Amino acid sequence: MRIRTFDDYQQAYQQSVEDPEAFWAGVAQEFQWRKPWTKTLQWNFTEPNIKWFVGGKLNITENCLDRHLAERGDQPAIIWEPNDPHEAGVTLTYRMLHDQVCRMANVLKRNGVGKGDRVCVYMPMVPELAIAVLACARIGAIHSVVFGGFSAQSIADRINDAQCRLVITADGAYRGNKEIPLKSVVDDALIGCPSVEKVIVMTRTRTPVAMLKGRDVWMEQELKQVTADCPAEEMDAEDVLFILYTSGSTGKPKGVVHTCGGYMVYAAYTFENVFQYEPGQVHFCTADIGWITGHSYIVYGPLACGATSLLFEGVPTYPDAGRFWDIVDKHQVNILYTAPTAIRSLMGFGLDKVENHDLSSLKVLGSVGEPINAEAWHWYDDHIGKNRCPIVDTWWQTETGGMLISPIAGVTKTKPTYATLPLPGVQPMLVDENGKEIEGNGVSGNLCMKFPWPGILRTTWGDHERCRQTYFSTYPGLYFTGDGCLRDEDGYYRITGRVDDVLNVSGHRIGTAEVENAINMHTGVVESAVVGYPHDIKGQGIYAYVIADAMPADHDADLTKRDILATVSRVIGPIAKPDKIQFVSGLPKTRSGKIMRRILRKIAEGDTSNLGDTTTLLDPAVVDEIKAGAV
Repeated sequence: MRIRTFDDYQQAYQQSVEDPEAFWAGVAQEFQWRKPWTKTLQWNFTEPNIKWFVGGKLNITENCLDRHLAERGDQPAIIWEPNDPHEAGVTLTYRMLHDQVCRMANVLKRNGVGKGDRVCVYMPMVPELAIAVLACARIGAIHSVVFGGFSAQSIADRINDAQCRLVITADGAYRGNKEIPLKSVVDDALIGCPSVEKVIVMTRTRTPVAMLKGRDVWMEQELKQVTADCPAEEMDAEDVLFILYTSGSTGKPKGVVHTCGGYMVYAAYTFENVFQYEPGQVHFCTADIGWITGHSYIVYGPLACGATSLLFEGVPTYPDAGRFWDIVDKHQVNILYTAPTAIRSLMGFGLDKVENHDLSSLKVLGSVGEPINAEAWHWYDDHIGKNRCPIVDTWWQTETGGMLISPIAGVTKTKPTYATLPLPGVQPMLVDENGKEIEGNGVSGNLCMKFPWPGILRTTWGDHERCRQTYFSTYPGLYFTGDGCLRDEDGYYRITGRVDDVLNVSGHRIGTAEVENAINMHTGVVESAVVGYPHDIKGQGIYAYVIADAMPADHDADLTKRDILATVSRVIGPIAKPDKIQFVSGLPKTRSGKIMRRILRKIAEGDTSNLGDTTTLLDPAVVDEIKAGAV
């Protein structure tokens, strides 16, 4: 399973392409199965229908917890660093974590949750969040974690799509100097969610909350009613483990489905190899468990490998911009996995906050969420890794379950801004607009995959046709990532960004249609169009062109903009708020009514010299007006 040298990588990659079934069967045998599989892989990309380890039975929590107890029972599994550096943190050993997961699993059962039921989790970054996720997996319930920054409307959409029976939340959350009233957001969401029967509430901020008799229960009181005896439910390799919602190019979020066997094998394999994890090391992934990075590389991947995973509740700039480096110093962190957005924002604070910390424990640095720009890569390399820590610039998606293209730390020669080479089992392919393969090096095209890997999504919850349409219909027989990509003379891959109407803002995928729908809900808005533009910190910013029923006068425009931002926050959440809003009298549309986003993108980027042919537009004059008023 372990790759130690570039020769190992080449051999593993060759075997994984020539005989994928034998390769992944070998990897999977290192885990604990209750019943072996009868067929390693069955697949087609037409329906699509993908099954790994067919007939195999297991429970992922036995692999993440029980099997480590004999050897690693007293080793830290999770180290929790709270938002406030003066508050005491928590270290849970594998034995303690096992005990708490079993208790929480019994609480879920006591509250009517069984195998196959969906549970929505909307919590702060506390150990109880990881415990809740594992407790669901223990009893075969399907978890759907919603990031703690989403609005009531976004939560309601996700709960209703998955028909969740129970919600696990907290009274509130701390994030930097903010307190977020999680329970009251859930209460607002549940007004329109008839499927929810119970809400389990953890105490975190002591924010006063409304507790509905018969529906709402306190986690602490429930835990007193149960024992730590909870045998793990036997699951089929292809039973659903979790649903994670991701933005699409159409308004409604998609519930990406991952299953128990393949996801576990892939998350663990990529974690151990890409980071070159060694027993006893401390791995610090700064993501939120509400995103796929947190699922795969805070919870499941590290715990399946018996690693120590650090969980951080706060933000990198609170109480000051040295917080990450405090944590690295305090816990002697060996692997740091963070986002280019965080690196770019910390660069702006200068080196004072870095230089008074001991970062010598660091062995590997990682980057995730979006392509890292060269300036941020070099700053990370020079000042955090001190030019002695390889940087793994990992490319992957919610839908892929784990990293697909990435350097292997200390094994693959790195190159700034490049995700470098595909990992074993990953078969990328560049195609042109017509789906024709672009061969050779020194080329660019649309990035597809021609063969499944164990962590690939199986469907979108409740709507398999949407899965087929979104990922498998653009180029028949291929999985289309939605990303453009360049393959250089060395065969190294560099992701060049989305080619569909999905923005990548601070590593979060946000559909333009979703933001437009939210803006259009604001009273007085007739129509809107949203595009991305380069942003120094976020990578991509959101630029909104808005047609109002009455063009606001200058003194009213700022107030109207603030009202629109409040509407977007209310409907989706603060992460989707536009950075720039421009009021326009019309949008550049073709005679068939299609908005020419290419033109709007160019104007948002400040590149108005070459807008291409505008003669096909219904009203070409509108382009000059938009150009003149660009913000």
